[in-house]
Amino acid sequence: MGVAQTFGVSDLIIGLTIVALGTSLPELAASIAAVKKGEHDLALGNVVGSNLFNTLGVVGIAGIVAPMKHISPDVIHRDWPIMFGLSILLFIVAYGWKGRKGVINRFEGFGLLALYLIYNGMLIETVIKID
Repeated sequence: MGVAQTFGVSDLIIGLTIVALGTSLPELAASIAAVKKGEHDLALGNVVGSNLFNTLGVVGIAGIVAPMKHISPDVIHRDWPIMFGLSILLFIVAYGWKGRKGVINRFEGFGLLALYLIYNGMLIETVIKID
């Protein structure tokens, strides 16, 4: 993280990319192991439960320890709507719609991965300020 800060990358971008990836890799490994064993509900529960705890528990505890005095406008205008929209999309895909049983197939999995890569591309673009 020191290298990123040396290049002027904001703490918000570091948290949204480097820290997020580092803390999510163990969950990815657990989810892949669960899916290989046929425990699909465990994989989805791992992802949803972990994200709920990180969003509510970790942020709540951090707020108790050191209240936030300023929330970046980027979080409100860029990151929150994207997180909300992707949460709704994941709900629709996982729950199912129009009589279709909730299944996340390879096509939808690649789509979700592509959306993640596009989001990270947006973050990189804000750091590099590509014209």
